[in-house]
Amino acid sequence: MPKSRNQKLKLPCLIEILKNKTDEEHGLSAEELIQELARYDISAERKSIYDDIRLLQDFFGMSIEHDKARGYRLTERELDLPELKMLVDAVQSCRFISVSKSDDLIRKLKGLTSEHRARELQRQVTVKNRIKSMNNITIYSIDTIHNAILHDRQITFQYWGWTARKEQLPRHGGKQYCISPWMLLWDDEYYYLIAYDGEAREIRHYRVDRMRTVNETDKKREGRAEFEKIDISEYSFGVFGMFGGQTTHVTFRCKSSMADVVLDRFGKDVMLIPEEDGFKFHADINVSPQFFGWVASFGDSIKIISPADTAEEFKKHLTESLKQYE
Repeated sequence: MPKSRNQKLKLPCLIEILKNKTDEEHGLSAEELIQELARYDISAERKSIYDDIRLLQDFFGMSIEHDKARGYRLTERELDLPELKMLVDAVQSCRFISVSKSDDLIRKLKGLTSEHRARELQRQVTVKNRIKSMNNITIYSIDTIHNAILHDRQITFQYWGWTARKEQLPRHGGKQYCISPWMLLWDDEYYYLIAYDGEAREIRHYRVDRMRTVNETDKKREGRAEFEKIDISEYSFGVFGMFGGQTTHVTFRCKSSMADVVLDRFGKDVMLIPEEDGFKFHADINVSPQFFGWVASFGDSIKIISPADTAEEFKKHLTESLKQYE
C-alpha cells in the first residue's frame, strides 16, 4: 500500500484518535482505527496498527487495553471523569468567571476526555441563570497580579462599579490606582486582592472582578512590615465580605446549634467554651456593617458579649435599620 504524504503524522494522529474516540467502555477495532486514520489521509495495515499500539504502550507509557468485544481502549488519563466533573461544577458555579469564559473553559475540559464521556460533562452544564461576573478578563487580571507579587512589583488599575441605572463606570472619574499587591484571597465566592495603599498608608481590599486594565509596574512593593503583622491563616476568618474595619477581640455566647456555623466560619482551631445550653468563643473580628449583618442573621442564637462598645455599636446598627420601618 503506497504511503501518503501525511504518513509521518501517523503516531500523533493515532494518539488523538484513542484519546477522542475511546475510554474504559468504548473501544475501536484495528479495522476501525485504520478507517479513522484514513480520515487524515494516512494509510495503515493491521500489522502496523499492532506495532504502533505496542510502541505507544512501551515507549509512551499509554494505558491501552484490548479485547475482542470492545477493541482498543485508552483506559487511563491525567484527569479521570469524576475529577473533570468536579472541575466543571467549580467553573460553572464560580461567580468571578463570566458565562462566556466558563463556556470556553468547560469546552477545554471536555477535550481532556473521550467524546462519549464529554457528553456526561455536557449534562453537568445546567446552571446558566445564576449570577456571574460580566468581566471576561478577570482570570488574566489574576495572572498579572500573581506575576507582580512574584516580581515584588506594584500594579496599576482602574476600579469599576455599577450605577443605579445599571451602568458600569470607573470609580473616582477613572482614577488610576497604584498599590502594592500582597495576597489574593477567595471569600464568599469572589476573589479579593489584599494590598497596601502607600498613599493612604493602610492595607485595603479590592474585588478583582471590578478591576480593569491591570498592569505590573517597575515600582517595588511597599507595606511589607504592615503585611507581615497579619496572621494569614486567621485573616479571612475575621473579615466579613472583605469590608475593612477596626480589628477587635470579640467574645460571643451561642446556642449549641451554632457549633457548625462557628466552626465553618472561624475554623476548627477556635476554642468553644461549654456553657449551659450552649458555648462561648472568642475571635478577632474586623467590625463592620457586614459583620453586624452576619450576627443579626442568626437572631437570638448568637450574642456579642464583649467588648461593651462593640455590643452597643451593634444595637445602634439594629436601631438605625429598624427606623426605616417605623
